[in-house]
Amino acid sequence: MSADGLGGLRVGVVTFPGSLDDVDAARAVRLAGGEAVALWHGDHDLRGVDAVVLPGGFSYGDYLRCGAIARFAPVMTEVVEAAGRGVPVLGICNGFQVLCESHLLPGALIRNDHRKFGCLDQRLVIENARTAWTSDYTEGQEVTVALKNGEGSYVADAATLDRLEGEGQVVARYVGANPNGSQRAIAGVTNAAGNVVGLMPHPEHAVEDLCGPGTDGLGFFTSVLARAASFS
Repeated sequence: MSADGLGGLRVGVVTFPGSLDDVDAARAVRLAGGEAVALWHGDHDLRGVDAVVLPGGFSYGDYLRCGAIARFAPVMTEVVEAAGRGVPVLGICNGFQVLCESHLLPGALIRNDHRKFGCLDQRLVIENARTAWTSDYTEGQEVTVALKNGEGSYVADAATLDRLEGEGQVVARYVGANPNGSQRAIAGVTNAAGNVVGLMPHPEHAVEDLCGPGTDGLGFFTSVLARAASFS
């Protein structure tokens, strides 16, 4: 970390063919006070970043299955290895799907139960404020961020769901009507170590008052910068 504080912390944002929200994620990193580093799906080097964001979109056109091809992109070999070393990784929407396909997170994302693409401002409750990406929130805090997906229904077998709930690995749940049929209204989960988080809603679209539903999403990015600073 450089002497100027959080501004010296570098967060890589991966662009896959079909990514839509990589520029938005990079802007969120900058608004939070970090340096956004562009990473390409074909890269074999994470360029020494302190954290990684896998953004939303339709990687490789969602062919075969959402995230299934992106899982084999060269950069994901590096991301999986880095996650194993404790580097914070956030997967948003399609990035969440990629994390599940990569087995960095349990479960899967399937077609919304109403079989339609949904786009709305969604209320969430933060259930785990101890991860690398949620420490600037408090447990039980409600936030509003954008949600836009066609295959955002989180599913897992009952034993996995029980384990996630029992071990505090549910990061966020939907408040009010379940927008996509996710089991137990789960909107995001973390790995046991707390450095890898998958989130179906889009915090990068709620980082400034000018656009979107306010700034409730900014905490995901300030959280990881504070986490990275503490380890530097």
